[in-house]
Amino acid sequence: MRFDVTILGSSSATPIYNRNPTSQALNINERIYLIDCGEGTQQQMLRFDVKPGKIDHIFISHLHGDHYLGLIGLLSSMHLNGRKKPMYLFGPPDLLKIINVHFEYSWTALNYEIKFYPTQTNHSELIYENQDITVETIILNHRIPCTGFVFKQKRPLLKLNADQLEHYEVGRNQFFKLKQGEDFIAADGEIIPNAVLTIKPEDPKSYAYCSDTLVEDSYLPQIQNVDLLYHEATFMHDLLSRAQETHHTTALQAGETAVKAGVKKLLIGHFSARYKTLDGLLEEARSAFKTTDLAIEGKVFSV
Repeated sequence: MRFDVTILGSSSATPIYNRNPTSQALNINERIYLIDCGEGTQQQMLRFDVKPGKIDHIFISHLHGDHYLGLIGLLSSMHLNGRKKPMYLFGPPDLLKIINVHFEYSWTALNYEIKFYPTQTNHSELIYENQDITVETIILNHRIPCTGFVFKQKRPLLKLNADQLEHYEVGRNQFFKLKQGEDFIAADGEIIPNAVLTIKPEDPKSYAYCSDTLVEDSYLPQIQNVDLLYHEATFMHDLLSRAQETHHTTALQAGETAVKAGVKKLLIGHFSARYKTLDGLLEEARSAFKTTDLAIEGKVFSV
């Protein structure tokens, strides 16, 4: 199953040359889940070949403009391009008011329905589930209510070993039971262990997105052992006081968080516009957690 994330934007607060405000496209089994939608996200989608028609679910972490000001334009373009199917939108309760005001005063009646799910800000919750994944919120500590999101693949059923099925003359009516882990009882009463007839699938994958926040241990349990963690790293550690004042994280703290959570890989992003190059941020994060990469526009990271 495909499970990867394309970085559409990695800048904090304001765009600078070659860095757009925050947005990511998570592709799970050819379904694209858009995470945050900063200014210019539409252009980035065109640039990096992210198909708007494959997006049915959008997750907005909080209502600072660098995380949602591209949303109205994207929804409008989908309307102008003839979208008919619903859009499922998850975000702070006041987000719907903002959307409605824009469309009210532009006299726009969308061709499609927005199904809005207001996220809670005082406790984490399961906000979405389908046959492939679950999505839960992560309560973060920012200047305004803010959530992260953790996407977890459900454990797939066992795969069948065609050669062994033929050898033991297993009927089709037994296939589903085998996929669920049951043994097979042959016509002569012999018990054939499930492991003989099936192939273990890949372990479920997981991706955690930690948007703007002070570093805290409170959200560590939810990101524990994820395959890929995105964590904001707005400043280098020499600006720790500024990070604390603005409720942000340093690159060093992001690396230390990855260590505490036991994740397999770390992406850092949401870089302050003061940094024209990012080598120092990467070096600092890697000093704590070696398996760290920069969330750079256009890069695709497999989970």
